[in-house]
Amino acid sequence: MSFYKILIGGAAALMLTTALTACKPADQKSQASSEQPSQALLGNFGIALENIDQSVQPGDDFFSYVNGTWIANTEIPADKSSFGSFHILADQAQDRVRVIIEETAAAENKKGSSEQKIGDLYAAFMDTDAINAAGISPVADDIAAIRTLDTHSAIAKAMGNPAGGLSSPFSAYVYIDRKDPTQYITYLGQGGLGMPSRDYYLDTDDKKKDLRKAYKAMMTSLLEKAGVENPGKAAGEVIRFEKRLAKTHWEAEKRREKDLTYNKMSISDLKSYAPGLDWDAMLDAAKLGNINEIILREKSAIKGTAKVFGATDIGTLQNYIIFHYVKDMAPYLPEDIDSASFAFYGKALRGTQEQRPRWKRATGVVSDTLGEAIGEVYVKRHFPQESKTQMRDLVENLRATFKVGIDNLDWMSAETKVQAQDKLAKFNPKIGYPDKWTDYSTLTVDRDDIIGTVKSAQAWQWNDMISDLGKPIDRDEWGMTPQTVNAYYNAALNEIVFPAAILDAPFFDPNADPAVNYGGIGAVIGHEMGHGFDDQGRKTDGNGQERDWWTEQDAEAFTAKAQALVAQYNSFKPFEDVNLNGQLTLGENIGDLTGLTMAYKAYQRSLGGKPAPVLEGLTGDQRFFLAYGQIWQSKMREEAMRARIQTGVHSLGKYRVNGIVRNFGPWYDAFDVKPGDALYLPPEKRVKIW
Repeated sequence: MSFYKILIGGAAALMLTTALTACKPADQKSQASSEQPSQALLGNFGIALENIDQSVQPGDDFFSYVNGTWIANTEIPADKSSFGSFHILADQAQDRVRVIIEETAAAENKKGSSEQKIGDLYAAFMDTDAINAAGISPVADDIAAIRTLDTHSAIAKAMGNPAGGLSSPFSAYVYIDRKDPTQYITYLGQGGLGMPSRDYYLDTDDKKKDLRKAYKAMMTSLLEKAGVENPGKAAGEVIRFEKRLAKTHWEAEKRREKDLTYNKMSISDLKSYAPGLDWDAMLDAAKLGNINEIILREKSAIKGTAKVFGATDIGTLQNYIIFHYVKDMAPYLPEDIDSASFAFYGKALRGTQEQRPRWKRATGVVSDTLGEAIGEVYVKRHFPQESKTQMRDLVENLRATFKVGIDNLDWMSAETKVQAQDKLAKFNPKIGYPDKWTDYSTLTVDRDDIIGTVKSAQAWQWNDMISDLGKPIDRDEWGMTPQTVNAYYNAALNEIVFPAAILDAPFFDPNADPAVNYGGIGAVIGHEMGHGFDDQGRKTDGNGQERDWWTEQDAEAFTAKAQALVAQYNSFKPFEDVNLNGQLTLGENIGDLTGLTMAYKAYQRSLGGKPAPVLEGLTGDQRFFLAYGQIWQSKMREEAMRARIQTGVHSLGKYRVNGIVRNFGPWYDAFDVKPGDALYLPPEKRVKIW
């Protein structure tokens, strides 16, 4: 499924986990730990004052002013490529999930129950003795079967079969039709690369060349362990195949454009448009043989990929599938295979020094597979009803503030304002956990067959997804589990979603100073609302239908403001040879700017005209902005930073703070920021959208 998220996910660790760590004296280094509960690490009103670096002027680098002492005294854990507020809160959630899983695994559970499946899957993943003893044998029959695929049609069929666990050069999913939100439809997009994006294959700088060498070394190792003859030569052929695919792929900035990624066509037209692949064989195997229409996302890339596939020899395609299959199964195979995969995806690509402890990976696997069964227990233990009630109040105050903000816009016509207000009124907030839980009764878990269980779970998830076709829209469905430290806006349902695990300090604490809650979770709420009106979210109306509801003049005014923000972010230079990509990160930057703006106004509204108290010498406004700065507290290894800049739609934490506050007048007043300060922008240069 496709959702706007406030954080980055995927291969990288979450970038939105934040619970502030207590710091040792400035001359000591410490590796931050998540053993203590996050609430204990905050001051009496929710700000970790000990993390402030008084040697930094707020107007020069507000991010470092708020977090500088923490940054100086904290080392990134060896099993992480980045670390900060989101990660610490995610670690807390993971510790809680571990307790739930291990208690479940230790109990006597009814056969076929979710509890039995949780316990058996966890135990199977943790049984490294059995996994190492089995060697490559659990996947040997599958590799042998791949070698029997002697035609392009046979390969297409095998890649389409959800029970086979094989990768494909395409990505497919079923979700709501963006232009007809009353029905589900199948989407098809580009895919199939083993490195993060096309640029890793095509860029000619030395760092990319080194990564390509490391990628080939890893691929050669896995192909050798899979029994492929002359694995180095085979790896070179597979990489050349992937490079040909990469040349057809769209750039990340282009993939964000809703107008370009909706191309509905009939299946017969697809076969004519993109010859070179047996579409009937692939779709039939995927149980999609009866669909009449499909939406192509990266249209020309799909045509190009089909052509490349059809022109590639069978042996290369077999080795391509074998490599990706072994790579995908590496976490469930012996340590030497898992380590070879980690050497590239962890060390070379993101700078991570060590694999995560086995139990952490195990909890991730179980939570990904049976997440809502765990989440149901999680919210009973760790999410009080009071938090949900207060969150609803915060959301409604943000909504009311946004309403006034739209009314007061000087660049938007009355005609467009009516549509904007309709969309805002129809926002559906989901808080904490779903109203109904996923039924896992048909999912099979075999304690003695981890590979078979993984393949079975993948097939179950696929079948569960495609079963939506032809059914009414399920508005109760969630795209994240309650134990996820994240949040998202979903345009198709016009909903903003906040899982239970993010509703904890420093983002939210029912007992914290209101200024801190508004600067933390209030900014997150505003961020998600802002996605409904960012450069892509604005293309969908209040009913979730993708359509143009703007006047031409309003759209031009919005675009001009957005491009001014793009130019600001393009000017940020984390490394001498790298600038940020303001166009790629535009939607998230608009979300951040909108979130801060609306959260601040909502905080002022909550005061009811009364002055905020001064606490420990800090005004309410100062506490608000400090809270905003501390939720983006983070450190990142250089390799991970470079990968994030090139492929991520979220700016680095430093710029999610500095790049936003410099556009907001009340911040200047709160910290006496003047001309000459590094972040100072004259009023006429500050971007105000919503």
